[in-house]
Amino acid sequence: MDHKALADHAENKVNVPSKEAAARRQQVNHLRQRLEAHIEVHPHYDLVKLRASGSTAKHTAIRKRKGEGSDADVAAYVRASSVGGVDVQEADLLAWLEERCKEVYGKTKVAEDFHISDHAVGITLRGTGLKIDVAPVLYEGEEDDKGYLVTRDGTRVLTSVTQHLQFIGKRKSLAGPGYAELIRLLKAFIREAKRNDESLRCKSFLIELLVAHLWDNGWHGTSLKVDDYPRAFEQVLAYIVNTELRSPISFTDCYDRREIGISSAAVQVWDPVNPNNNIVGTYTELDRSRLVDTAKVALEDVSWAALAPTKGDAVEAWRTLLGPSFGVAR
Repeated sequence: MDHKALADHAENKVNVPSKEAAARRQQVNHLRQRLEAHIEVHPHYDLVKLRASGSTAKHTAIRKRKGEGSDADVAAYVRASSVGGVDVQEADLLAWLEERCKEVYGKTKVAEDFHISDHAVGITLRGTGLKIDVAPVLYEGEEDDKGYLVTRDGTRVLTSVTQHLQFIGKRKSLAGPGYAELIRLLKAFIREAKRNDESLRCKSFLIELLVAHLWDNGWHGTSLKVDDYPRAFEQVLAYIVNTELRSPISFTDCYDRREIGISSAAVQVWDPVNPNNNIVGTYTELDRSRLVDTAKVALEDVSWAALAPTKGDAVEAWRTLLGPSFGVAR
C-alpha cells in the first residue's frame, strides 16, 4: 500500500470537498462582516470581535458523519467586564451571547436558527444548511487575541485563536500540503478507533500537536515523512507506542520551556500558546494506556500491510484503520 492509495482515500473520503470548505469559510467571513458592521455603528459594543477557529480555519477538518458536530467554529471575543468578569457563570454567558448573535444577524434569521449547545451558541444557516458554533472568549484587552475559554470542568484557560493558527500555519508552509492531509488521515483513524472503543480519549488537538512535535523533532533521526503517508503513519504510531506518551511535549513558539510548571499528569502535552495549559491534563493512566494500546494494534496493522502477500490483504489491514470506506481502485 503506497502513498497514492492513502492520498486518494483522503481526497475521496476524508477531506472536506473544496467547494464545501470554501462555503464554510465564506459563511464565517459573512458572520464576521456582520459583526464588524454592527460594531462600526455601535463602537462600544460588548461583543468585540470574531475570529475563525477550529479545524475548518486550520484546514484540518474531515468530512462529517451524520449527527457529528458543527461545520465551522468561531471564537467570539466578549468584553469580560460587561458580563461580570472572567468568573461569570457559563450558562449566563451563553444566554448573553445568544442574544448578541441575534442582534448581529438582525431580522435575517428566525429564533429557531439559534440554540445553546455545549460551550457554544449554534447558528444554523438555512440557505446552505451549514452549522456554525460560536464559542465565547472572555476578553480583557490582551494583545495577540488572547482571552479566556471556559473548559468542560469550568476552568478558565488563557488561549489565542490567532496564535494557534500561526502555529500550525508556520509548519504547513514549511512542510507543504501533505502536513494537513496527514493530520486529517490520522483524525479519520482516531474516529474509527473511537467507533470501536467509545472509551478511547484522543482529542483532535492532541493529534495536531503530536504531528507538530514529530515535524519539529523527527523520530529516531528521521524527519516526519509527510510525503509518504504509510511511513508517516508508522512514525506517529511508533512514537506513541515507544514513548507510551510518558514524555512531555512542549513548544517554544510563544514561550520559554522554563515557564512550564511541574506536573504529575498521566499525559503532558502543553498548549503551544499557554505554558500553564496541559491540553490532556484530565487524561488518566487508563486513558493513556488505552490510547497506547490502540496505537500498538494499529502499528501492527500498518506493518502487516507493508509485508502483506497480496494487495487485498493490505487493503483489509488499512480498512481496519480507516474504516469500511477504504479501498483501492482496480
